[in-house]
Amino acid sequence: MPVKSIPLRRRIRNLCGSLLALTAISAAAETTKPKDVTIAEIDAAMKRGVDFLVGHQNTNGSWGGPTKTKGLNIYAPLPGAHHAFRAGASGLALAGMIDTGDKRPEVLASIEKAGAWAAAELPKLRRADQTTTYNAWGHAYGLRALTRLYQRETVAAKKAKWKELAQQQSDLANRYEDVNGGWGYLDIYDNLTTQKPSGIPTSFTTATVLLAMVEARDVMGIKLDDKLIRHAAAGITAQRTPDFAYVYSFTHRMRPRLDINRPAGSLARSQSCNACLRILGDKAVTNEVLTTWADRFLAREGFLSNGRKRPVPHEAPFKIAGYFYYYGIYYFTISANLLPKETHAKYAKQLAASILPLQEKDGSWWDYPLYDYHQPYGTGYTLMALAWCRKAMAESP
Repeated sequence: MPVKSIPLRRRIRNLCGSLLALTAISAAAETTKPKDVTIAEIDAAMKRGVDFLVGHQNTNGSWGGPTKTKGLNIYAPLPGAHHAFRAGASGLALAGMIDTGDKRPEVLASIEKAGAWAAAELPKLRRADQTTTYNAWGHAYGLRALTRLYQRETVAAKKAKWKELAQQQSDLANRYEDVNGGWGYLDIYDNLTTQKPSGIPTSFTTATVLLAMVEARDVMGIKLDDKLIRHAAAGITAQRTPDFAYVYSFTHRMRPRLDINRPAGSLARSQSCNACLRILGDKAVTNEVLTTWADRFLAREGFLSNGRKRPVPHEAPFKIAGYFYYYGIYYFTISANLLPKETHAKYAKQLAASILPLQEKDGSWWDYPLYDYHQPYGTGYTLMALAWCRKAMAESP
């Protein structure tokens, strides 16, 4: 049966309709593009974030607590798990507050109070029991805060105190390095408990600890165990796939194509792991690798954002958990900072445009309901990220 030809006028009409549709789509895309963010807007958002932290600081100088429980709570053996959560959240909040450079009297008083809490409580931080090593997060973000307290201090004796505390935190973290290389946070799956952790080191926890240690070494001159550093870094490398995604944990090496281990699931992990290995001298992590993952992060930020505020871990596509989000935002800045300086402002503007609209009415940022620690840690991560964005934009020609 012969096929009827479409009249010329109809073909022209269809073509015009298609062109109009494409024009409409293009126009819609233009209107949804993030507007250019200004330094003034970043400053205003940071001020609101700092105000939140000042207003929600505990009387003892820390942030967060074991309240705001829900139907599904993260496993947290008492009381040590909450000591670790509070140390990590408080370290992030304090580091973020310092990075803003806010000199208002109430902010300086808050920093002093938080520093006193850190000096008194961080030396006591240990793992809760042999099923968890959440303290790794407390040591890492305690180090981040101590490094900044050291940098802002002008009295030599006080600087020496912060350095001594940082050395202690690094040494304590060393105790809990896993036999397989690196750090994890859970050891509940094999019914084995050991003095030296033998559970599941995770790529991102390891990168988190190592990056904090290296920063403390470079700024304060603390001593690191080079053999342990190499062992931990090898653990990260063992969890890397050929596309520079990183599997979730050491046991995931044998299942690299699970959703969580694919590039979309590794968006946040690849920022910290690539940055860590690059800083430690891994020549495989080239500028091309960092650029690929920076561009991918910004293009697919929605994958991470889809998981924000979901109460069940790993329920978003690619098994993304809510608490991946601001972690990825902060470590994006660490990774992007390793690229040529002329690229920084472009990335800073795009990143700031993504996170400024997510600020809550009370001035905080948060991504996962973790007892009462989520707002301090989310705000701390974001303030550090925005401080980098502001600096990159200010230094742009």
